[in-house]
Amino acid sequence: MDTVPALDTVPALDAVREPVRAGPLPEVQGASRWLHPADADPDAEVRLFLLHHSGGGAPMYRQWPGQLPASVGCQAVQLPGRQERRREAPYTRLDPLAQALARVLSDELDERPYAVFGHSMGALLGYRLTVELERRGLPAPSLLAVSGWAPLGFTAPPDLVACPLGALRVLGGLPPEVEEDPELLAAAVRAMGADGAVCADFSDDGAAVGCPVVAYSGRGDPLLAPEAMRSWAGRTPEFLGCRTFPGDHFYLRTHARAITADLAQLLPRYAAVG
Repeated sequence: MDTVPALDTVPALDAVREPVRAGPLPEVQGASRWLHPADADPDAEVRLFLLHHSGGGAPMYRQWPGQLPASVGCQAVQLPGRQERRREAPYTRLDPLAQALARVLSDELDERPYAVFGHSMGALLGYRLTVELERRGLPAPSLLAVSGWAPLGFTAPPDLVACPLGALRVLGGLPPEVEEDPELLAAAVRAMGADGAVCADFSDDGAAVGCPVVAYSGRGDPLLAPEAMRSWAGRTPEFLGCRTFPGDHFYLRTHARAITADLAQLLPRYAAVG
């Protein structure tokens, strides 16, 4: 993703092409490998799917279940090419990845409402996943929560694909335990390069989603233009506003409790919990 258009070019909702039904989704082997935990909490009233950033993995959300009400069942998505899936080939194209994840969710969903939260690449993927689900007439999220990425006003680091290790270090996205383990570091670099290619594959078609959207970001995020997160207002019939916190692109590491507290307030209203 290079320099993006000016924010005043965001299309109005009524100018966005209507969703259409598409062909069958591709088969995905071992769908349960995509979700942590693999099985949804049977007692939860709403499900929350969590999408990680470039080069990251499902463990970034390991504290979230304990910070949300028992009525919310969290499942973090683990993409191929990292951690226990590091021997699997990672995706390098956005549309095939969104289609594969749509298959995973369509196979896993039950009658309960669900929401999606994604940070950085996870926000991009959550957006395109929702577009894909709606185009195919499949159950879509009751709420889309996006963090650290916007369709307009976001500029990826120039070395994200060419030098993923440098990009990881500049952004502060490498935990010390990864830096100190050659195998983990090599896997993180491989995943970051593939994820960078996924992000670079994004071509903005102005698509809107049919569900409410809430946006989160760090005030000092070097990848976001000042009004970038407000560009989400042009992609949803109900924009719930921007929540900003002190910090940079990885602000949520120190503000996860505040984000989960906000989601705990929004989910009963938009996903019909309780």
